[in-house]
Amino acid sequence: MYLIEIYKSIQGESSFAGLPCIFVRLAGCNLRCSWCDSEYTFTGGYKLSEDQVVANVEQLAPVRLVEFTGGEPMLQERELVPLMERLLSAGYELMIETSGERPLERVPAAVHKIVDVKCPGSGEAGSFRLSNLDCLTGRDELKFVIANRNDYEFARDFIRKHKLETRAGQILLSPAFSRTPTPARSTENCLLDPRELVEWMLADALPARLSLQIHKYVWEPQKKGV
Repeated sequence: MYLIEIYKSIQGESSFAGLPCIFVRLAGCNLRCSWCDSEYTFTGGYKLSEDQVVANVEQLAPVRLVEFTGGEPMLQERELVPLMERLLSAGYELMIETSGERPLERVPAAVHKIVDVKCPGSGEAGSFRLSNLDCLTGRDELKFVIANRNDYEFARDFIRKHKLETRAGQILLSPAFSRTPTPARSTENCLLDPRELVEWMLADALPARLSLQIHKYVWEPQKKGV
């Protein structure tokens, strides 16, 4: 499989935020979100065998939480699924961050799926595969990146229409982040003020959790490999 990087840091998002985590970032993505902060994953990368990936993960022990991310990791489903099964058998706890555009039926049930539903502000609205809702369990999470009020209303209506609180363990709303942030480790780099998003959520009693990318507040927001 083709990778961009493997590194150890803290988990920056989801209900696992703040926990030590090993990140396996795969190369390639078939979407082009307007606010994407990982454009360096679109091309290139280096090739590693399954054994080599496992060896790299083992070198970063004793951390046992591993996230597969990208890019879009499910573009390499054929190689990724056996690797996930192997790491699960070795006792690792696994996450996958995915756009939800690719089918998720083959992802092992024990893997925590963090599935992105693209809002209109991303430029990729409509890419989500609705059949993936049937693949979710109580261990999985659905995420909406919100850039403006229109995105929020899209997310709110999607949550209500599909009764997402009955399908996933967590529903996450995350303010979109600038593609060209200043070095400031503050909310000034958010495209939408988190406080405004919280006010909307409270007004609608939305069954969702505010999710901030905390690694962009621990380190400078443009820093990679953290």
